[in-house]
Amino acid sequence: MLQTPIEKMKEIIRNREEEWIALRRDVHHYPETGWFEMRTSAIIHEQLSALGYTVLTGSQAVAPEARMGVPDKDALAAHAREVELQEGTPLAYLTEEMREGLTGVIGILDCGPGPVVCLRFDIDALPMTERSDSGHRPAREGFASVCTGRMHACGHDAHVAIGLGVARVLSELREYLHGTVRLIFQPAEEGARGARAVAAREHVDDADYFIGSHVAPADDLDDGDVTAGTWGSLATSKLDVTLTGEAAHAGGYPERGRNALLAAASAVLALHAIPRHSGGQSRVNVGTLHAGGGRNVIPDRAFLQVEVRGETTEINAYMETQARKICEGAAMMQGCTCEIVLAGQAEGQHSDPELIRRIAEVTARDLPELKLSSEQNARNWGSEDISVFMNRVQAHGGLATYMRMVTPMAGGQHTVSFDMDEKVIGRGVAVFSAAVLDLMKGNDK
Repeated sequence: MLQTPIEKMKEIIRNREEEWIALRRDVHHYPETGWFEMRTSAIIHEQLSALGYTVLTGSQAVAPEARMGVPDKDALAAHAREVELQEGTPLAYLTEEMREGLTGVIGILDCGPGPVVCLRFDIDALPMTERSDSGHRPAREGFASVCTGRMHACGHDAHVAIGLGVARVLSELREYLHGTVRLIFQPAEEGARGARAVAAREHVDDADYFIGSHVAPADDLDDGDVTAGTWGSLATSKLDVTLTGEAAHAGGYPERGRNALLAAASAVLALHAIPRHSGGQSRVNVGTLHAGGGRNVIPDRAFLQVEVRGETTEINAYMETQARKICEGAAMMQGCTCEIVLAGQAEGQHSDPELIRRIAEVTARDLPELKLSSEQNARNWGSEDISVFMNRVQAHGGLATYMRMVTPMAGGQHTVSFDMDEKVIGRGVAVFSAAVLDLMKGNDK
């Protein structure tokens, strides 16, 4: 008896699942933060090329001028040298533009006339040092991060594995597909820095369907294996604020100084006192403040990392405007100057009910071994720059959804103890692949 496309898909997943788990562990072992994802991008480039995809990297994948929070050239060069020495780096696919911080990869599978389906997988790690004791499974089993100060603590290593798993399945089942698949391996999601640079290259402007997902812990809303849609990610702006004054001897000539630390302290207090918006939730936080060099010196420089958030893009804009005014005013009070750099930004987000229903129906029909969450359009948490893609697709008439793949977790996301049940990788490949097969089936039933 001939196999159906879904049966073939499941056979591929059974045969390849351990390979994808090993890939996740390799990426976890060598984590890379935003715009440093050189080794990760090279691996993705290599695998997509081997599968017959048209591959875009560097300035074809991201618009250099649209990047936010880009590291300095010396840091990028130092990381490139580190990557060259790491075991398993496919040097032939480590392009010069990747070495310069133009990371991220687009894989395109052209299957003739039909809809354009875009899938997004984020690939960056966090600036954290992972646990190294035997109570932590990655450490115990030998795949914990070997990079001090860098860790996959949010599950993006699994996203890489899921994305490349989907690439494998779709390449082997392309005879059943009608249209174009675009796989977006996005850099610099943490800090909401990367999506805008990819979107600026118009990779999603013609998308009929856009699907993304995130691994997530089980809770009252995510009580199954798959949640087909989410809504409500807070819009956010990340601000790097530099206050510059003039140093002076604190005992001898204090009147000659212009105190950047005092300006920063005034700004911090005022920022946390911004009146909240009556139209919805709002947030503000000063995450870091660095200033001063000695107890007897008037500090001439202060640096703050500030973020604001809003339930809607409009509320976030209000919070950002107020934050900018406060920082500039605090600087003026102390005779200092103020430079504010937008280091990251995301928008509000909602999933389209029509696409949520379709994915839920496909999952129930073709993947009955998976349980759908009882709430299929769950409220999101935090902020996510996938919103940039989703809003752009929806503005051009396409449908978008942001799913959650539910898995047991050891330690919360963004903690040094984070780990997950790796069975989520095969499940994620199955949901994405089944959805694409349905959306691109053309006349095939």
